[in-house]
Amino acid sequence: MSRRLRIIVAVLVGLALILAGRLAWVQLAWGPSLQAQAEEQRARVYVEPARRGMIVDHAGNELAYTMQARSLTVSPNLLRDELREREELEMQADGSAEGLSAEELNNEVTTRVEDILEEMATTIPEMISDTGASSDKVDKDQIHDKLTADSSYEVLVRNVDPDVAAEVANRFHGVAADHQDIRQYPNGAIAENVLGRVSMDGEGQFGLEASADHLLSGINGRSTEDIATTGQVIPGTLRDQVPAVDGTDLQLTLDLDLQTFVQQKLEQAKANSGAESAEAVVLDVQTAEVLAMANTDTINPNKNVEEQIEDGKSFENSTISHPYEPGSVGKIITAAGAINDGVTTPDEMHYVPGSIDMAGVTVSDAWEHAGTNYTTTGIFGKSSNVGTLMLAQRLGEERFDHYLDAFGIGETTGIELPSESPGLRPPLEQWSGGTFANLPIGQGMSWTTLQMASVFQTVANDGERIEPRIIGEQRGPDGEILEQEEPERTQVISPEAARTVTDMFRATLQSDPAGIQSGTAAASGIEGYQLSGKTGTAQKVDPDTGAYSNSAYWITFAGIAPADDPRFVVAVMIDEPERGVEEGGGGGQSAAPVFQDIAGWLLDKENIPPSPEGEPLVLQGG
Repeated sequence: MSRRLRIIVAVLVGLALILAGRLAWVQLAWGPSLQAQAEEQRARVYVEPARRGMIVDHAGNELAYTMQARSLTVSPNLLRDELREREELEMQADGSAEGLSAEELNNEVTTRVEDILEEMATTIPEMISDTGASSDKVDKDQIHDKLTADSSYEVLVRNVDPDVAAEVANRFHGVAADHQDIRQYPNGAIAENVLGRVSMDGEGQFGLEASADHLLSGINGRSTEDIATTGQVIPGTLRDQVPAVDGTDLQLTLDLDLQTFVQQKLEQAKANSGAESAEAVVLDVQTAEVLAMANTDTINPNKNVEEQIEDGKSFENSTISHPYEPGSVGKIITAAGAINDGVTTPDEMHYVPGSIDMAGVTVSDAWEHAGTNYTTTGIFGKSSNVGTLMLAQRLGEERFDHYLDAFGIGETTGIELPSESPGLRPPLEQWSGGTFANLPIGQGMSWTTLQMASVFQTVANDGERIEPRIIGEQRGPDGEILEQEEPERTQVISPEAARTVTDMFRATLQSDPAGIQSGTAAASGIEGYQLSGKTGTAQKVDPDTGAYSNSAYWITFAGIAPADDPRFVVAVMIDEPERGVEEGGGGGQSAAPVFQDIAGWLLDKENIPPSPEGEPLVLQGG
């Protein structure tokens, strides 16, 4: 017995040692890993979405804001398994499963689940449609397909009103009402080329929504809590709480009313003229703030985007991304340099032949004429290529290149928007013999419409160039105004030279009954106001020949209103018009009538007092 007892004791001790060793191994070796797995299984991380900042115009009118909504989501595979389990338990509880074979029970459960899914597919659209609670189209067949999909996650309906979503989730097992933010653009296509849009995931895709995404998006909050196997929260387990930081609100310099008017005018100009496109920028002279920035064929984000893209509309902001040759509008740089360097005066009379030869390149004026006496003012008012090049020769290549640099040609303006093009400007060391025969008359280089507006803002602002700005104010989630970098300022020409050039370019809009002292936009003045500006017609390059086309043009105009006390600069480009921009195709192939309408609207809206009567300018001598 003693021997048997010793064996039993030894076995028991051995088992105890094995169990103790096993327990120690589990506790010490596997313990941390098992503990981490258990915590991961019961821990739930909750995300508190940050509110995306709103975008408003300079007066506080909403341009883009976020509305809270819900997405109805489901896990189809899990839902069907849970429904099968629930229905089978109910049949066993009420006795309806008695006497059924396994196959019969399975078929009955399958039928019941299918009926439930069919009810869900029918009822959910009705609950949503009856209240107009979703901006998305709700289709019964699509919902049924998602409920029966071999998938672990499906979004049944997006953009659902929170209250209606809660009703649906409470009524139907397995349906969740997930938080979703909907970005609203209450003005449709107005300023959409500037604003852009956000994706379904809430990330900026185009325009300001993309370039300022780091400001607008904010930082999501987080918290962690443990959940029991029954689905109930375990008290006292809330931890790792990080509050959400809402996005920054942006107040733009845009004027919504002006932006709306400009977009309408451009669409009318395009339709009237048969042009490919049209665009315009309006700047405040003293601050270089963008008051309007518009182009045609802008998408309305509240409508079907895919269909609009097929129709040729887009989110592009061509005023900053699509440069083109400015044509004679660019002559203002030659004028500014010549006056600033003192190589001429406004009233100096020049004998201007019909053509000029520069390094083997012959350049003529747009109209045939024998030698004619024009003042410096008249050279630009009549838009003489020959006279402009005569003045450019006095200025010299190096000084002209200096002024291109000072006006910012070939560089981005620094506007707070994505995809800005610097345009094209050949460096001085690469100039060929004919380069200097092109640049002073606005050919051989390319500008964007914003750059064109910036050049005229510089002249109108006593010769000081200011980097254009479109964000006027940033306001943090606490309501505090955030500090912004001041725009860079460059004194390009002297204030005296700038005022002289501004006054000279009144010649473009001067009207003379005899026509002798009339400028190239004589019909586009505004009664009671002095205006300055410059017309432009730039030949496009024929892709088939590689040479300048004789039928395809960019038509440009940039102007200052009023000229005696500059407040606004308006720059306009019409791409390949077939006729005039006015009703019925009238007004000639000129962008000046669009400038006239925009400038007139602004002067009236801002109650700008009429100008004193300006001294008549002499353009042409005897």
